Amino acid sequence: MPRVAVAIATRGRPQTVTATLTHLLQTQTLKPDAVIVSCVNREDAGDAAKLPGVRLVTGPGGLPAQRNTALAALRNETDVIVFFDDDFLADPDWLAAAAQTFRDEPEVVGFTGYLYADGILGPGLSFDEALRILTEGTLSSEAPRIEPFSPYGCNMAFRMSAIGNITFDERLVLYGWQEDRDFGAALAKRGGRLIKSPRARGVHMGQKAGRVAGDRLGYSQVVNPIYLLRKGTMTTRQATMQIFRNVAINLARAARPEPFIDRRGRLRGNVLGFADVLRGRLEPERAATLTPSDKSSRPRPVTPSTGTRDDATAS
Repeated sequence: MPRVAVAIATRGRPQTVTATLTHLLQTQTLKPDAVIVSCVNREDAGDAAKLPGVRLVTGPGGLPAQRNTALAALRNETDVIVFFDDDFLADPDWLAAAAQTFRDEPEVVGFTGYLYADGILGPGLSFDEALRILTEGTLSSEAPRIEPFSPYGCNMAFRMSAIGNITFDERLVLYGWQEDRDFGAALAKRGGRLIKSPRARGVHMGQKAGRVAGDRLGYSQVVNPIYLLRKGTMTTRQATMQIFRNVAINLARAARPEPFIDRRGRLRGNVLGFADVLRGRLEPERAATLTPSDKSSRPRPVTPSTGTRDDATAS
């Protein structure tokens, strides 16, 4: 079996990353050869840094930058690098399924699993809720293997030898909206295959703590797809549909937004993004400089409930 390393980027959620990483190390049928927690400050890792075999690395903030820090630390130490979100719970066979796929299918360079539930579509899931769903979860034996499939950032793995000099684009600041699609597309351009496998499963809690403010995310929802279109890692159709879905749902729900999503802030960000694009200003990193202009429209705390399995990009 190939050597497998797990990399988790985290910021501002020490209890969450400690719980999910403890679960991962206790339950995986294939133990990882290395585990990296990438954060900005050591406090971000909580007690996860004390777990056996876990290495802590620090560097610049933002999801793409933190993943690059982990990638650099593992570049010569592993055959397969697995990226999990800090709020993702993996089925016990996730790593084994990925390792076997990379061992048996040399053309595969990117691997993503199925989700029993994705809390990003709702108010989010607590750890206990996610664990219950994972334990009780069933997936039809007829669930298809999908190819090609753009990797989904909460649970994805890549063949290290195929990555070469490719890195996550750090111009996609903060949460790195669409950074997973960009990275996968860059690999696919070199001739690799990207798959979604029903043999690897999990639950994405989609916790709202530490998420990007609505104005900033809304800006990225418009600017990032157009930026990736210019780069050649999204097609015109993909970029158009991505922008249309998100702007349409923000517009439709702005009058009566969900308590856990800042729709009005996202819509303001959408408008600002379009204005900048029309002015010829295509700078995805500008999202980090925006200041939410209406604090009253920010999401209110809610009790987490069960999410549904769907495409999170429309949320």
